[in-house]
Amino acid sequence: MSMSTSTSVGPRTDTDTDTDTDTDTDTDTAGSASRAGIDRLPEADCDHGVTDLCRELARRAKTASRAMAVARGSAKDGWLRRSAAALVERRDEVLAANAEDVAAAPARGLSAAAVDRLRLDPKRVDEIARALLDVAALPDPIGETIASSRRPNGLEVRQVRVPLGVIFMIYESRPNVTVDAAALCVKSGNAAILRGGKEAIATNRALHRILADELASAGLPADAVQLVPTTDRAAVGALLALPEFIDLAIPRGGEGLIRRVVAEARMPVLKHYQGNCHVYIDARSDIEMGVRIIVNAKAQRPGVCNAAETLLVHRDAAPRFLPRAAEALVAAGVELRGDPGARSIVPRMRPAEPADWDTEYLDRILAVAVVDSLDDAIAHITRHGSGHTEAIVTDDLAASRRFVAEVDSSAVMVNASTRFNDGSQLGLGAEIGISTDKFHARGPCGLRELTSTKWIVIGDGHVRE
Repeated sequence: MSMSTSTSVGPRTDTDTDTDTDTDTDTDTAGSASRAGIDRLPEADCDHGVTDLCRELARRAKTASRAMAVARGSAKDGWLRRSAAALVERRDEVLAANAEDVAAAPARGLSAAAVDRLRLDPKRVDEIARALLDVAALPDPIGETIASSRRPNGLEVRQVRVPLGVIFMIYESRPNVTVDAAALCVKSGNAAILRGGKEAIATNRALHRILADELASAGLPADAVQLVPTTDRAAVGALLALPEFIDLAIPRGGEGLIRRVVAEARMPVLKHYQGNCHVYIDARSDIEMGVRIIVNAKAQRPGVCNAAETLLVHRDAAPRFLPRAAEALVAAGVELRGDPGARSIVPRMRPAEPADWDTEYLDRILAVAVVDSLDDAIAHITRHGSGHTEAIVTDDLAASRRFVAEVDSSAVMVNASTRFNDGSQLGLGAEIGISTDKFHARGPCGLRELTSTKWIVIGDGHVRE
């Protein structure tokens, strides 16, 4: 899912496309609200309308967020563990709902790749359950002291982590996001409003029922995790217009979805638009290392946002590097599109078009250019990059230091694949997406990035003179 904060937003760590174009008003009639002890929200096709439905949903989330802000860590972890066990116990319920969505996928125009992202099997459900346990094992960020001091006048000053409040998560066909987002929001003391795509509506409802059923038994408010009960696209716009209740919006999916959220949101948004990532092979570099890195960065999972889309090669390294890299990449099924310098060395490359340098392929396609210098490589990245992930392969310490200092990106890799820009790989334990913005979070966003801070000042009758 990259993301950034915008006051006009998510991250994206997957390859979902903006398939959520439906305008119907299906509502959740499966009883998840009543099973969780929640009064039923008005349905979208009632007189209340979508706007009233969303306002009530957001109001309840805001009320729940105040209780979540002071919830004990043991209660939050207890809910995560109970939910994990319930997912395994009610696996058949989830799989039956998912089968409905998969059966409806062709009529909804989903590609084979989108259906694969949508489809669950027993192993995937168990992996989702294990992810809940992984989040439970992470340290609770709430109440963490970031800085403290005793002022000369005797005031004791502390800066501590606090929840953001209410997080509105908008996402597409991956149903695991329903559980992942709920887990990270609850662990960080926030209330969550979840809005998945129509293509996964039955699966999301089943997953939400299980999560909601465990809230009360864990001592948490029933409205701490809510699923938007309608697939009407108007609901997204209605919720994005409620900054008095919602503190942050996070879109996770295709660029069209993200740009819509940015355009309509009246609260900050955590986002990224594209992952146009580069690997640069420096003049002084280990050729075999470079081949391993570019093949991994491009071909291990070409449809994710931290996959490489452009290969830049220093002119001095190109004659040695490009023939070997091209052979390995073609063997991995990658189509190469080269500039004249690259094609003079590997003629079988297709000619690159100007648009190739700005394209996030999310496919087994790689643009290749030969550059005259490190300066030219940095200039190319500055002009065409998306601020997501860039990598240099080099044996030159000075070159690596310049690259790290001058490339403006959420993550910069030295002699490592771009694929490592991932929360689990960087030690966050879990992430809600990757942000390419600079305020308030950048790079992989985990529990701490779902918090804000509060200053606590303790005095003894102090007054300011």
